[in-house]
Formats: sequence, structure tokens, C-alpha cells
Amino acid sequence: MIAIVDYGIGNLGSVTKGFRHVGAEVRLTGEAEVLRGASALVLPGDGAFGATMEEIERRGLVPILREAVERGIPLLGICIGMQVMFEESEEHGVFPGLGLLPGRVRRFGDALPVPHMGWNELHPHQEHPLLEGIDDGAHVYFVHSYFCDAPPEVTIASSDYGRDFAAVVGRDHVLGVQFHPEKSQQVGLRIVANFVRLVETSRRAA
Repeated sequence: MIAIVDYGIGNLGSVTKGFRHVGAEVRLTGEAEVLRGASALVLPGDGAFGATMEEIERRGLVPILREAVERGIPLLGICIGMQVMFEESEEHGVFPGLGLLPGRVRRFGDALPVPHMGWNELHPHQEHPLLEGIDDGAHVYFVHSYFCDAPPEVTIASSDYGRDFAAVVGRDHVLGVQFHPEKSQQVGLRIVANFVRLVETSRRAA
């Protein structure tokens, strides 16, 4: 069972539908016991970094997420769910993140209209199971005003909006996508299906 982490913010319904569309057994929940028993966790989200972290902390989810990572449970962050995996953000001040990946969340330059919204190309930097069957230049759907300034070792794929930015990140079983796979049609659904297969492979290897 893959648990979609419910912390009361974000595109929870559409993410859940996306996983069910590819045949995954999923449950939308914020219950600690259920989250701790899941084979994988998905952390979705829309909105501001600080408000997201505040709600995650208020609901007691920070230790659950960190425990899952320590146990080797696959974790996928989507949009703001990816951003809070990093060390900190400069959105409306400086806010600490979960610190699961190295890097900082920064605002796009003033010369660019924000949010960066709409379809944009995905450019893989390395082979990865999450991007199996995804061509260089495949289009995915973004909505964000801030980007993850991530080091090369955790950048799996990038996109461009006035500058290159991390669009897919990961280290070991901690993964994130800046775009919305559930809104990215067949390319997005393929990435969701790839994550489900990655979870199944991880379970067999355990």
C-alpha cells in the first residue's frame, strides 16, 4: 500500500486519482499508524513553503517522514512536497525544511513572470528508474514561483525557465518532482507508474 500523506493542504485528490489510474493500491491518510505501515509515502502539495512545513509539523508528521527514510521506505515529493525535502527555503523569509536532500529553495529572478506555469521540457541528466521510458524533451506541467537550487549529485532531470533548475531530484529512495505528474497526461502517468514499480522492486529486495 502506498500512502498519500494527508496534511490538509494541496492537490490530494488528484494525486490519489493519478496513482489509482495506474493500478496502485493507495490510501489518502494522515494517521501515523497507517503511514508507518505503508510500503511507500507520497508527499504532495500546493502553496507556500513555510505554511506547508508548519502544517506538517503541527500534525506530527516530521518524525514519521524521517523514520520512513531511515527505514529505507521510498518517499516521493510532488511540487511543494519536493521543495520541503530540502534544507531551507527563502520564500517569504527563511524557513527550514526536512533536510532530506542538500540544497536551498530560491525564487526565480525578477526578469521572469511568476509563477512559472504551464508545459515545459524535461531533460534527464542520468538514467533512473523513475524516468524509464521518458524521452529527453518530454513535456510536463509546472506551477511554481520558487525552484530548488540542488547540487548535481541529486539532480536527476532539469527544466529551463530563464535558467536551468532541478525538475526531478533524488538520492537513494528519497525522490521528488517539481512538476505535477497527475496533471502531465501520459508522461506524468508513466512517471507515477515508474514510481509504483520502483516501490515493488524495493519490497522484493527487502
